[in-house]
Amino acid sequence: MSDEEILSASLETNFWTWSAQGKVNPIPVKRADGVYFWDVHGKRYLDFNSMVMCVNIGHGNQRVIEAIANQARELAFAGPGMATRPRAVLGKLLREIVPEGLTHFLYTLGGADANENAIKLARAFTGRSKILTRYRSYHGATHGALALTGDPRRVAWEPYVMPGVVHFLDPYRYRSTFHLNRPEVSEEQFSQDYLNHLEEIIQYEGPHTIAAVLLETVTGTNGVIIPPKGYLEGVRAICDRYGILLICDEVMSGFGRTGRWFAVDHWGVKPDLMTMAKGLTSGYAPLGAVAMRQEIYEFFMDREYVGGLTFNGHPISLAAAAAVIEVMKDEHIVEHAAEMGVVMKEMLEELVERHPSVGEVRSIGLFGVIELVKDRKTREPMAPFNGFSAEMNALRKYILEQGVFLYTHWHTILLLPPLIITPEQLREGFEVIDRALEITDRMVKTV
Repeated sequence: MSDEEILSASLETNFWTWSAQGKVNPIPVKRADGVYFWDVHGKRYLDFNSMVMCVNIGHGNQRVIEAIANQARELAFAGPGMATRPRAVLGKLLREIVPEGLTHFLYTLGGADANENAIKLARAFTGRSKILTRYRSYHGATHGALALTGDPRRVAWEPYVMPGVVHFLDPYRYRSTFHLNRPEVSEEQFSQDYLNHLEEIIQYEGPHTIAAVLLETVTGTNGVIIPPKGYLEGVRAICDRYGILLICDEVMSGFGRTGRWFAVDHWGVKPDLMTMAKGLTSGYAPLGAVAMRQEIYEFFMDREYVGGLTFNGHPISLAAAAAVIEVMKDEHIVEHAAEMGVVMKEMLEELVERHPSVGEVRSIGLFGVIELVKDRKTREPMAPFNGFSAEMNALRKYILEQGVFLYTHWHTILLLPPLIITPEQLREGFEVIDRALEITDRMVKTV
């Protein structure tokens, strides 16, 4: 098949997710290397989204590709009940980097089923049914993961989603419903107000009915909401007080994205269960995992865990993950992400100074967001909640035409480049964004 036929043939036979079929317009990708990818026409794109927030080590890493090829030659597949070399190797590598106390790993196909398995484990271990998650969370698109999700992606499939999930509010300072008339409140008090909110909901629901609180450690697509001082520690304390498990979803924030191996490391919080995917293999093969405390593992020593899929623990995916971790260690990619995070933060702050449509910027490591508004005083968003606007569409179109690939969500621009990016490459992308923001600046109310 020629390069010219790739797009037409793909459109002819594929059913596209997250899309109205008559409106899809995919980029026909030919190759990728480092922080760039190219389409079949030779156009180069700077990947400011790590493709799907996952290619943390960059595209085309030959060590990982060779590890995949070697594993395929030696053992292309083994069932999920088999012990294999990559399974043994990866477990040891993960124990070295996850928070202390997480000792065993259940391998899944991706992030959504990692979260679903974490829920099964929590419900079985506690003997309780309810799960608390936040409204601005996203935990995956399968039946159970959608129920865990708080944002409108869940609503599209209700009521046919998993029961037993209760949602609560995120500590989102820029749009805090509790602090509209108290902008001067300290960060500690802000955190405490949201911890009080969580504990009140726990009381209403009945602590004895709640198996787990599930959090994206740093909220991802819904705004890169970074926990304020004391918040995660407070959630941990509340969970301990009521015998509730804490599950941290590190699918997007893990594997160096925030400048640490995992986002929880910034606050020294140790979850009972932690889910991961995306950066686990850097997108080179499909894989997710649930890390669990020793006590949860031991609970199933004499009890059958009813669950599992054919491709769980696929040797090629496990080999890819092991190679990714080795590359990240040898090339000091996590440390580099922390350094580049400082650079990106400075570039974001420059945009605030230059553009009246930038209401706020937030970042931690190479995990950032630009929040666009029509009015800084009222904080009216550039697009409505769960909606679009002509301005946001025009902005994204311009950025893509200029060869920068990124993700916009409602009124925000998300920034998740590969962790190997250089200051020069960051500046290349920010220069395009800087010009594009002139489009939204024209919508800012001046009266």
